[in-house]
Parts: sequence; structure tokens; C-alpha cells
Amino acid sequence: MATDLFEAARKAMALAHAPYSKFPVGAAIRAEDGTIYAGANIENLSFPEGWCAETTAISHMIMGGARKILEVAVIAEKLPLCPPCGGCRQRLSEFAEAGTPIYLCDETGVRETVTLSDLLPHSFATDTIG
Repeated sequence: MATDLFEAARKAMALAHAPYSKFPVGAAIRAEDGTIYAGANIENLSFPEGWCAETTAISHMIMGGARKILEVAVIAEKLPLCPPCGGCRQRLSEFAEAGTPIYLCDETGVRETVTLSDLLPHSFATDTIG
């Protein structure tokens, strides 16, 4: 179940490029077809103008042809149970439903499960724009 997402997120975290914050993060998402897409945070010298692990994973999913997120796992090296940041919560909401499970992990595995609506109860939605 979520164990494979945790492992993919942990492996992605090991590939993070975080020389400025020293805060590696990994994320993995399962798309509607079951494929797992992982990502790590990637910083650059104009810190904080890098991008987050969740953003990288979403980008891989879109480039892989998928459009719907079924579940997400997030792990950070220095912060157990690290939730996605505000920007990533909104990005996730573009491709996931309110009830999508978000697994918050520590170095041993999934430790807490929340839903996207728990993290972002009043997100911008496409049906409210126009």
C-alpha cells in the first residue's frame, strides 16, 4: 500500500539538491494508472527560488501522461511528519481530490495520514474561477 510510496519518496530525498537550506525532501505520488512518480527538492543560488519535491513529482507525472493523483507520501530529512508547503498543497489540489490521502513519513515509514482537505480546507478551485 503506502510502503511503496514511502520507499520511492525516501529514495528521491537522497537525490535532493539542497546546498543552501540543507533540508532534503522527497515526495512520491501514485497516479490514476498506479504508476509512482517521485521527486526531490531542488534549490539554486537565488534561494528560495528552487522547487519543492512535490512539484518535481507532479511534473514527472504530467510528463508521464497522467493527470490524477490518488495518494501522496512526503518525507524530510530533518523534520519528521513534514507536510507539503502551502504552494504545494495548492499544486496538489489541481490534480487530486479533497479526500486524497497524504502520508506524512519519518525515517521508518508512514506515521500519519491526512487528507488534502485537512491540509488545504479552502483551496482555489477551477469551478470558482470564471
